Order: sequence, then C-alpha cells, then structure tokens
Amino acid sequence: MTPELVQRVTVGILLIIVAVLELWLGGSALWVLATVAALIMGGEWAGLTRAEDKRRFMQYALCIPLALMSPLAAGPSLLALAAMAGATIFTLIVTRNRWLAAGIPYVALPIMALLWIRMQDNGLLLAFWALSLVWATDIGAFFAGRNFGGPKVAPAISPNKTWSGLIGGMAAALLLGWALASYYDLPFQLAMASPGLALLAQVGDFFESWMKRRAGVKDSGTILPGHGGVLDRLDGVVTSLPVAALLIWHLG
Repeated sequence: MTPELVQRVTVGILLIIVAVLELWLGGSALWVLATVAALIMGGEWAGLTRAEDKRRFMQYALCIPLALMSPLAAGPSLLALAAMAGATIFTLIVTRNRWLAAGIPYVALPIMALLWIRMQDNGLLLAFWALSLVWATDIGAFFAGRNFGGPKVAPAISPNKTWSGLIGGMAAALLLGWALASYYDLPFQLAMASPGLALLAQVGDFFESWMKRRAGVKDSGTILPGHGGVLDRLDGVVTSLPVAALLIWHLG
C-alpha cells in the first residue's frame, strides 16, 4: 500500500467516523456539520464553474436556504425549498451565470434530503443507509476495478473508471442493503433500490469528473488530504441522496 493510498484510506475512515457520529447526534449538530460542508462545496463549485470572483456571493446566497433548514427555524421544509429556488433565481439574475446558479440546488438539495431523512421514524437507520451505500459503492468499485480491470466506462471523462468497478460498486451496495434489511429492519424495497442508487452515485462521480476537466483542475479543492475537496468526497452523495429521500417519502 503506497503512502498516498494509506493517507486516503486514513482520511476516509476519519470522515466516516465523523459522519456516523453526527448522524447519531442528529438535530442541530447534524445541521451545523452539513451547513459547513455545504458552504465549502459552494465555494468549490464556484471554482469549477470558473467564477472564483463570485465565490463569496455563492456562499452568501446558500446561507439563506441553509439557515432555514435549521431545526430552530423551518427545518427541511417547503419554505426552505422555496428559499432555495429564490436563491437560485437571484444568483442567476445577478451573476448571469447559469452554471453558478445551478450550484445552489446542486449543493443545498442533498443537504435538505439528509436532514429530512434523519427526521423520519427510524431516521438514524435510513440516513445511515443513504450515506453508507455510497461508501460501499466507492469501496466496491475501487477493489473490483483494481482486481479485475477491463474496459473503461468513459475514458475521456474519467480514465480510471472501469465497467468492472461500476458493477462491483453496485454489488457492494446491494450487499449492504441486504444486510441492513436482514439485521436492522431496513425496508426491503429500499434494500433492493440500493444498486440503482449506487449507479446514481457513480453518475455523480462522472459528472464531477467532467466538471473538473471542463475547469482544467485535478480536484475541486485541497481541504481533504488524499481526497481533494469536499465535492470530490461527496460527489456520489449529491446525486443519490435526493432520490433516496424521494423513495423513503414514497414508501410513507
């Protein structure tokens, strides 16, 4: 194991520990961590859209919907969703940058989804499932791609991603869903939806890779040693969490 890989694994484990602790605490503690992460992600998104001079503006615009998501305010509600839409429109009008404005829902919607999921009955299990299936996907894709290799999925966007890694990530997510359904009463429908969400997580990974290539950068940021930016670490969560919330809402 190379020093770079050791660093990456160590930081990854620490991030998972922090995430699980915050999920367990829930409430304001989870909101604070999620808000800090969202503001960093907003700054990184401004960099990816070549709008570094609008970085602070982007973060200020995010503050309004994020503040309303607090358990001490409206929470993850329709009011917060309306504020998110308003912040998006305001950003578009002021900056005339569609990509920058799109970053408001791109960053804030998964935060809202996570907070909403945690508020549900059995919310700790549901939130852990929604996040851990992305972790399982990353781990399964890494080891399957490393051991089996094979054809690349989209070499022009992400030259290291293989079809074997994609399948391995989906299989790992299914295995995790089955374990949570068998031993911790996760609804069977959600367990079976895990591979689909794993696919969405990998779509998020490819999308951010495309954004980085478009911006001409290797990573979205440098705050996480071995991982790059917060967007680099949460790219799969961004695309899978809102859909996970919709599935939970559909099941009632």
